[in-house]
Amino acid sequence: MLGSDIPTGFGLIIIGDELLSGKRRDRHLAEVIRMLDERGLELAWARMEGDDPARITAALRETMAGSDVVFSCGGIGGTPDDRTRQCAAAAAGLELEIHPEGLRELEAQFGSEGAPQRLRMVEFPAGAELIPNPVNRVPGFTLGRHHFVPGFPNMAWPMIAWVLDHCYAPLHAVGQRMERTIVVLGARESQLTPLLEQFTERHPDLRVSCLPRWTPPDFELELGLRGPCAQVESVIRDLQAAVTEKGFAWQTRQ
Repeated sequence: MLGSDIPTGFGLIIIGDELLSGKRRDRHLAEVIRMLDERGLELAWARMEGDDPARITAALRETMAGSDVVFSCGGIGGTPDDRTRQCAAAAAGLELEIHPEGLRELEAQFGSEGAPQRLRMVEFPAGAELIPNPVNRVPGFTLGRHHFVPGFPNMAWPMIAWVLDHCYAPLHAVGQRMERTIVVLGARESQLTPLLEQFTERHPDLRVSCLPRWTPPDFELELGLRGPCAQVESVIRDLQAAVTEKGFAWQTRQ
C-alpha cells in the first residue's frame, strides 16, 4: 500500500447532511485522533461535507491530488442520499462496477438473491480494493490512499483500525513521539509571541502551540511542544529557561 512514496499525513473527511443540520453529532473525529495517537501517528486535517455530490467530488478530487492518507466516513450505502461511491469514481475518473469479491461477501451475508438496492453497496470505482466489515460483511473500499467506510461508528472504527494496521504498519511510531507542556503564569500571548516564533523557526520538526487561559483576573499560557521524543525533551528545557529569563514563572501540569 505504501509503495515508494511515503504519505505526508493523515486526513479525515466526514460526510452527511445530518451532521451539518445538527440531527446527529459527529463522533468520528475524536475517535480517529485516538486511534492514530495509539499508533504514534497524528491527524493533519479534517473536513466535513454534506451530501451534495458536487462538493464531495470536488473535495475528493482535491485530496486525491495530494499525498495524504485519507479516511472518508459516510455515504457509501445504497440509498439516494448515499453518494460517496459515485463521487469517488467521478473524482478519480473511473467507472463504477460491482466488485466480485464484494458481491460474494453480500451473498454470504444475505443470500444469493440480492435486491438491486443491495447490489449498489458493492458498486465501487473500478480497481478498488475491499475493506472488510466485521459487523455485517458489507465492505468499504480503498482507492489509492483514500479509504471509504460507512458512517456508522460501530462499523467505521474497526474498519479504519484494520486499514491502519494492515496498510500502514511501517509508519507506526509508538513511543517515538511525545508532547510536553508548561503553564506560564501571568503571561499574555503578545508577551511571548516573539519567543515562540524563534522556537518555531529553530525547530521545524516540532509542533509549537500556545493556548491562552483567562480566569479573571488571572492570565496564563499553556505552551506545548510535540514531536520526536529526544528533541522534545531537549527543547522543552530550553523553552523553560527562556521563559524564566523573560521574568515569568511557570509550572508543569498533567
